[in-house]
Amino acid sequence: MSKSKWIIDPTHSEVSFKVKHLVISTVTGYFRTFEGSAETESDDFIGGKVEFSADIDSIDTNQSDRDAHLKSADFFDAANNPKLVFSNGVLSKKGDDYVLKGDLQIRETTLPAELAVEFGGVAGDPYGNTKAGFELTGKVSRKAYGLTWNAVTEAGSVVVSDEVKIIASIQLVKQ
Repeated sequence: MSKSKWIIDPTHSEVSFKVKHLVISTVTGYFRTFEGSAETESDDFIGGKVEFSADIDSIDTNQSDRDAHLKSADFFDAANNPKLVFSNGVLSKKGDDYVLKGDLQIRETTLPAELAVEFGGVAGDPYGNTKAGFELTGKVSRKAYGLTWNAVTEAGSVVVSDEVKIIASIQLVKQ
């Protein structure tokens, strides 16, 4: 079978993250600008090669001051590290589930990353395009990537947790 190229349809996809604030609630943020692709040999995507990047300047947590802080050198340092990059990704089966393993680069640090994947299947849209849908979830330690800023409240609680949840709903378009 020949290889197929797929690209993310940004109008039907979203990439978000969730982090605990003050240990009592969760703040959700989004990367509004991102791109990615997959190269496959079959429509089940097993063995598919995946690449992805998100623009740090597109971070949106629905609060402009917090967004500016996340883009600063305290966190992502967007001026010197404009993109979050997932590379060398390979999709495989793990029991009845899918898993995506690759390298995640945030700032100057690249570490292995693994995301759980729910494959929604392949369908045609009303315009003759072939689309594939995926739900991805995972967790990373922000401190492992050099995002170490934090503060402690008078009661001793940390302001931002180390663990960051990644959630992505991705629709790919076959090229």
